[in-house]
Amino acid sequence: MPPKRTYAALATVAVAAGMLAGAGAASAHQEPRRPVAFDRTATYPVFQNRPAGEDPASATVAEISAASEDGRTLIYTDALARRIGFLDIGTPGKPRGLGTLSLAELGDAEDEPTSVAVVGQYVLVVVNTSAGHSHPSGRLDVISLRDRKRVTSFDLGGQPDSITITKDQRYAAVAIENERDEEATPPGGEEGDLPQAPAGFVQIVDLKGGSPLHWRTRAVPLTRADGTALPVLADAGIVEPTDPEPEYVSVNSRNQLAVTLQENNGIVLMDLPTGRITKAFSAGTDTVHGIDTAKDGVIDQTGSITDVRREPDAVSWVDDRYLATANEGDWKGGTRGWSVFDSRTGKVAWDAGNSFERIAVRYGLHNEDRAGKKGTEPEGVVVATFHGVRYAFVGSERSNFVAVYDLSRPTAPVFRQVLPTTNGPEGLLPIPSRDLLAVSSEEDDASVNVRASVSLFQLGKGTPAFPGVVSAADSAGAPIGWGALGALSAVPGRPHELYTVTDAAYSVTRIMTIDTSRQPAVVTRALTVKDAEGRPVGYDAEGIVARPQGGFWLAVEGATGDGNKLVRLDRDGVTRQVVTLPADVAAGLAKQGFEGVTATTDRNGREVVWATLQREVKGDPAGLVRLGRYDVQAGTWSWYGYRIGTTDTPGDWIGLSEITVVGDKLALIERDKLNGPSAKVKRVYTVDLPKSAAPSGPLQVLPKKLAHDVLPDLRATDGWTQEKLEGLTVGGDGQVYAVTDNDGLADATGETVFLRLGSSKRIFGRD
Repeated sequence: MPPKRTYAALATVAVAAGMLAGAGAASAHQEPRRPVAFDRTATYPVFQNRPAGEDPASATVAEISAASEDGRTLIYTDALARRIGFLDIGTPGKPRGLGTLSLAELGDAEDEPTSVAVVGQYVLVVVNTSAGHSHPSGRLDVISLRDRKRVTSFDLGGQPDSITITKDQRYAAVAIENERDEEATPPGGEEGDLPQAPAGFVQIVDLKGGSPLHWRTRAVPLTRADGTALPVLADAGIVEPTDPEPEYVSVNSRNQLAVTLQENNGIVLMDLPTGRITKAFSAGTDTVHGIDTAKDGVIDQTGSITDVRREPDAVSWVDDRYLATANEGDWKGGTRGWSVFDSRTGKVAWDAGNSFERIAVRYGLHNEDRAGKKGTEPEGVVVATFHGVRYAFVGSERSNFVAVYDLSRPTAPVFRQVLPTTNGPEGLLPIPSRDLLAVSSEEDDASVNVRASVSLFQLGKGTPAFPGVVSAADSAGAPIGWGALGALSAVPGRPHELYTVTDAAYSVTRIMTIDTSRQPAVVTRALTVKDAEGRPVGYDAEGIVARPQGGFWLAVEGATGDGNKLVRLDRDGVTRQVVTLPADVAAGLAKQGFEGVTATTDRNGREVVWATLQREVKGDPAGLVRLGRYDVQAGTWSWYGYRIGTTDTPGDWIGLSEITVVGDKLALIERDKLNGPSAKVKRVYTVDLPKSAAPSGPLQVLPKKLAHDVLPDLRATDGWTQEKLEGLTVGGDGQVYAVTDNDGLADATGETVFLRLGSSKRIFGRD
């Protein structure tokens, strides 16, 4: 397992990230007073908790979660499978599935759980039973945690969204959203517009007496009885006060409820004991500069959004005065950050500006596919106190992370760290009594190996394994955008630097310089690759090697066989030579072509380039992949064979992902197509480096030897085991480095694992 980093190293990361904040959020990134150490302990795929006999590929998610009073049992909602699930988290490093409870057993097969909470020994599940948008309905099921039997139910009178419990456990409050139909067109409006009756409201549950049988509900309408607007909402500037659509609820120690009206860009406060609305205010608009606003395959942080509604989703009280909101946006808004409001005035006391999105860029978690819409989409926010320190946890739905802030001063949040998650983190559950944060994710698609999970993070003495690499600021002060790092090369003459290159996830290829003398490693420079005319070009670069003569060789994969090529660049990144594959080899390739490149130069200056194909060429023996030897001076190709392993997993295949020279050997990455708990093959093998061109005739197979199994290193991160182990090199410092390609977050968690595997002597038996 890689060594943990020091507190000082993590503090350096936090300080550096602070330097990237926009002017409007400078206070969020001042020098930390103390480092944070929430470290991931486990990632539990919830499909493993499915009922016996259910197809493991069936969609199953974990959205909102709650914990038992002792913090040892976690309960999560699974709307797709219409059930709630139970996990034993008594051992944070080994969560264990405890099975599920189907809502079909309690009502109808189409009943959908939307939120969950725990009071004593009872689980409170709010359930959407609506037959359609125009006839919303719902109920509150009270389940015994001991035997999972329903004790009682309450009719909620509408379609519920979220639930919260007061700290004194006297009240529960449920947001009854009665959400709009995105395909309906109200009179005089456009498709999906408001208002759409019936209006939503808040349902209060009085938790009096020891038995749920004594509990009672009372509705607090957010419109008048005749459907017209309440003056308090209309006066506050709520967008459409006749259709409030309450979304998320949070309560403070004075039993004051905050309710977000996401589509209406507003917040309502009410007193739970009396059910009286005490205040309503608009979340306002914001103009944000220095962000990526175009889905064009380029991380361009020069865009702006102007006078955009915040449209907050989740809300959490910071204390009895201040509120934090995650400004995800819905249909006409979303400011890509989060805010702190003063509940006394309804004014913004602090706003993240561009800093939340720039955190995503710095940590390699920028989702270019969402740049033209709502960017990171901060959906969740929750505030909790651990060991006397108040933290805010803010979840990015589209960039798959949770950012942690010190909220000791509510109006001056201090960024601490990033916690990587699986796709679509929805539920953020602090469990301070056990120093835990649980994050449940809602995205699940077995066809692309994206599976929902519950991730556990624990506040401890060590420092997190993530991040392995971050980026420094560019000349304009923005973090260098990066991702999809699928190759590595040593930098000649610079022992503590590596080169890497982006692939087709981005429309313009860039060569990155990584400083490995720091922990985490830092992307310090980015060089744009250009064509022969000096124009930026997009290559699907899968391999890179730096030439001691200056410049680079790239291995470029093609969508078809004849698109595969070796590209020689000068030191400025300009294309100077293109080497195509022999026609017979190109004709035998599908979409998996070049994957890695390396090179040698002898004492006489004769340069030989070695490149690996990922899979077999059509017509070659099964299981035999070609290693290409290109003699630069002669301009000729010859080919050796490498025998890959086999797999019995349907839909899987084994292929090669990297090649690098290590003394008198070639080191290669051999991997499967699997990730998460299914991953099996992530290995580094070596073959002897041939001293001459391959003989003609059948492929000469080079015997391979296992040098290092990387799977345990990937598992040691306690996260989702990444599929694409694609970069490998020996640095000038003699250390062996590896990196995973995060696919630019397309059908992937987006986490980049940068590994320091140890010395070349230990891995390959040489200095």
